[in-house]
Amino acid sequence: MDTAQFISKSIKDSIEKANFSWQTPSNIALVKYWGKSNPQIPKNASISFTLNNCHTITTIQFEKKEKTSSVDFELFFEGKEKEEFKPKIADFFKRIQDYCSYILEYKMTINSENSFPHSSGIASSASGLSAIAMCLMSLEQALNPNLTKEFINKKASFLARLGSGSASRSIEGPLVVWGTHPNIEGSSDLFGIQFPYKVHSVFENYQDAILLVDKGEKQVSSTVGHNLMHDHPYAENRFQQANENMSKMVEILQNGDIKAFVNLVESEALTLHAMMLTSTPYFVLMKPNTLEIINRIWEYRKEHDSNLCFTLDAGANVHVLYPELEKESVNQFIENQLSKYCQKNHYICDNVGYGAAQL
Repeated sequence: MDTAQFISKSIKDSIEKANFSWQTPSNIALVKYWGKSNPQIPKNASISFTLNNCHTITTIQFEKKEKTSSVDFELFFEGKEKEEFKPKIADFFKRIQDYCSYILEYKMTINSENSFPHSSGIASSASGLSAIAMCLMSLEQALNPNLTKEFINKKASFLARLGSGSASRSIEGPLVVWGTHPNIEGSSDLFGIQFPYKVHSVFENYQDAILLVDKGEKQVSSTVGHNLMHDHPYAENRFQQANENMSKMVEILQNGDIKAFVNLVESEALTLHAMMLTSTPYFVLMKPNTLEIINRIWEYRKEHDSNLCFTLDAGANVHVLYPELEKESVNQFIENQLSKYCQKNHYICDNVGYGAAQL
């Protein structure tokens, strides 16, 4: 795999001080990836809707210093120094320093905040690490003004992937593919790309209400869950199924077959959790209220001939996906019948977005 293209080439001598801020979104996978090999290479391709309201805002202050062998940084999350987050970020910087050698020449002060609860099954590592990657690419562009926007996004996705696989899908939007797939031109295991084909109008401005069943941290992290796929009895069948589902999704997104979309998205969500239920050791991230919501969605869909559906990430929260045409009726259904299953009746109304934005 050609990673040499991402090694930084500075043409400016020095920038003494700089400050960059980016807002980058979370995303919700329609076809899931669960299982990877080193370094952060997915076992199957995945595709996600980029979100809009669920995002991380990160500011990095860079101050020039003597070059050292390890990265010098401070990390503040929602105004407080977060020592417990530092090992993951330090590991991320270690993985990317061959591609961004300039980070060894700066002291970095990182300030981040989320618009949603951290580690609750909304992809917080995706938005968080993609925001850091975009700030680094802003510095790299300042050091090398010849970089194109296309290259900056590609490299930011490549870097973000080395921190969190799904972060590679949080740079652009509204639909992003990560992982090499024979039916998707330009797809790569190294970075995410915008879905390269014309999407049917029914999927434009698609809605996603995130029902916060459990705002606490997950008992089992995604990293641990991915690693449990190495010796999983159903792993190879799952990877094959996911790639076949990607082929189906490519067709569905173009032809607008929303019934097929509903079936495929829900099947993918339940299969993801089936992998957790059948790993060694097995674990359950769904909660009783997750299942209550799923059953209510199925009842509503049947009674109202609706096209709403659910998906799940690696957590208890439920993403309710529905076309913009049904926004008013579905929002009323959520408020009247589903919010009682959420922690403190809390849910977030979101919609598909267009990726990272500099502030």
